[in-house]
Amino acid sequence: MPDVLDAFTETQFTDKSETRTVYRAGSGPGVVVMSEMPGITPNVAAFAQRVVDAGFTVAMPHLFGETGRTPSVPYVLKSMTQGCVSREFSNWALNRTSPIIDWLRALGRDLHEQCGGPGVGALGMCFTGGFALAMSVDDTMLAPVLSQPSLPFAVGKARKRALGLSDADLATVAAREELCVLALRFMGDPRVPAERFEHLREVFGDRLIAIEIENRKGKNPHNIPKTAHSVVTEHLVDEPGHPTKDALDRVLAFFKERLAG
Repeated sequence: MPDVLDAFTETQFTDKSETRTVYRAGSGPGVVVMSEMPGITPNVAAFAQRVVDAGFTVAMPHLFGETGRTPSVPYVLKSMTQGCVSREFSNWALNRTSPIIDWLRALGRDLHEQCGGPGVGALGMCFTGGFALAMSVDDTMLAPVLSQPSLPFAVGKARKRALGLSDADLATVAAREELCVLALRFMGDPRVPAERFEHLREVFGDRLIAIEIENRKGKNPHNIPKTAHSVVTEHLVDEPGHPTKDALDRVLAFFKERLAG
C-alpha cells in the first residue's frame, strides 16, 4: 500500500459478484470518498485523512488509476481514456445513472450498518462528482457533496444542464424533503458549467448549498489559476481566508451537521 495510505486498511467489498478494493480508516459516522481522475492521488488521500481527523469513518473505493500515484499529464490522459471506454461510467448519456452507482449504494449501506448513526455521507470529485447525488436514492445517504461534478461531459446545451442520473432517480432524490446537497465548483471551469448548478438550484431550491469560487479573469482577487478544477485536492490552498480552504472547512462542517449533530 502506498505511504499516503498508511493510516488506511485495504479491504475488499463485494456486491452482486462485483468486488473492489476499499481503503478504510477512522471511527464515527461513515463517509464514502470517491476519487477524481486520475485516481487516489496523494492529495485525494490527504483529503480523506482530513475527513477521518474530523471524526468520521472513511471508505474510499478504488475506481480507476493507480493508488498513490502523483498526477501527470500522461497519467491523467491514460486514466481518462480508460474511464471513457468503461461501461460503468455514463460519460455522454443524458438522463442515465452510471452502472457503478449500484455498487456504490451497496457500499454506503454496508458502511452505515457498520458505523451506525443517523446515516452516511459521500463526496465525489470530477468524474465521480455527481455520484453522491445518485447515491442519495437511498434514505441512508444524508450528506451528499458534489465537488466539481463533470459528468456527463458538458458538450451541448442539454449536457451542460445534466446531473448524471436518470429521471426516475432524480425524482426520488428531489422528493426527499429532508435531504440537503452541497456542491462546489470554480466559476471559470468549463467542465462544470453554470447551467449544471442552475439545474441543481431548480431541483433543490434552498436545500442546495452552492459554493462557487471565482477564478475568472478580472474577478479573481486570490489569483486562482484559470485552469483550476479540483476544489478540495489539487487546487486547494491550505491557508486561512483562502476560498478553497473555506470550501474545505464547509464540507467538513456539512458532514458534522448532517451526520454527527
